[in-house]
Amino acid sequence: MIEPSTPHPSALEPTMVAPPDASPAPALGPPNLRIMLRPMASPMPLGFYTIAIANIMISSLQLGIIGSGERRNVALIILPAFVLQLIAGIACIAARDAFAATLMTSIAGSWLADALIYLFGTPDKSVAPAVLSFAFAGFVAMMATAARPKAALFAVLVTAAPRFFFSGLAAATGNEALTKTAGVFGYLLAAVAIYTAWALLLEDVRGHTVLPVGRTGPAREAIEGSLAAQLTGYEHLAGIRRTL
Repeated sequence: MIEPSTPHPSALEPTMVAPPDASPAPALGPPNLRIMLRPMASPMPLGFYTIAIANIMISSLQLGIIGSGERRNVALIILPAFVLQLIAGIACIAARDAFAATLMTSIAGSWLADALIYLFGTPDKSVAPAVLSFAFAGFVAMMATAARPKAALFAVLVTAAPRFFFSGLAAATGNEALTKTAGVFGYLLAAVAIYTAWALLLEDVRGHTVLPVGRTGPAREAIEGSLAAQLTGYEHLAGIRRTL
């Protein structure tokens, strides 16, 4: 008895033949090149919550809610903010966000400076803290010009600039009214930073925008765009290109 032959399974599968005029997909890099991308939690909520809490402490001292005799206690409380802000900045480097990494690590340095001044400095007027505050006011203003695609981040920076500026004036003159003005701006900055942190945290947890943060342009595409859009220009990124 001869059984009918059964075709090989591969012969039953349709064969996809590319049209003669079809061009091959462009290669993403040299043969055998592999670039590993690891998903991670956004460090921005941690960074903004740290900004908010540390500002509340310093502003409370400036407004007299916390007595001047507790400068050392305030210093010890905001000292961990340096560590948390630095962690957020390092995570931003790993997330390929040079803007956020520069902002977070620089502010981390300001918390360390504030803590050391409160620990070892004098409550009288002083030029050195004033110059530092003025420098940070200029730095934050420059960063704000590049933050327009993210309205919430832009609002944080726009609020932070006068906060540093009036802190510099208060340190240079010892004027109590200027000190209180800096404290008011500090509370305003804390409020904006808390909203931004909460909005970004919800966005990261749920995978879509819940509270408006005003993303436009590339910032919006980063959330709503495709994976291909995220990888555009990867060959020019630091760590892949030959030099920084």
